[in-house]
Amino acid sequence: MTAANGRQAAATRGEDTVSAVVRQWQAVHPDLDTGPMEIIGRINRCAALLQQAEDAPLRRAGLSRPEFDLLGALRRTGHELTPGELARETFSSGAAVTKRLKQLTERGLVERRGDTRDRRVAHLRLTDAGRDLVDGILPEQLAYETSVLAVLDPQGQGELAGLLGELLGRLEGRLGALRV
Repeated sequence: MTAANGRQAAATRGEDTVSAVVRQWQAVHPDLDTGPMEIIGRINRCAALLQQAEDAPLRRAGLSRPEFDLLGALRRTGHELTPGELARETFSSGAAVTKRLKQLTERGLVERRGDTRDRRVAHLRLTDAGRDLVDGILPEQLAYETSVLAVLDPQGQGELAGLLGELLGRLEGRLGALRV
């Protein structure tokens, strides 16, 4: 599909905020291909809108998205993690993880256990209250995500998941290589 065909398809589906931005840039710089902007802009806009809406169940539970991500990592891995492992699992800085863990520990959602061989290392796990909180919020979160994606048929959802997975894999590989 060419960029022009993509724009035509987007116009047929209805206008979105990115369409207006692209039109404005095309008026200022008609010689530039704004095709990448149509994809990256829509991914960024969708991410921002989804994050605003999906945080409602978390706010009701008194959690921020990054705090829930830490709790979720401890729940889904099924075993204790060190703060460094949690930082890698949640794509967070060590300092941010330390700050969030302090708050979650004070709330009784996470507990620390010192390493028997190295006192500088902490092992973290969910408390029963932390596990119950994650297990209680997750179904509501998944129901929300299902309702959002219902505008796409199952085949469209599969295609989008595959394309985003391919893009993410390439980006993670490229950015990972840059960090080394």
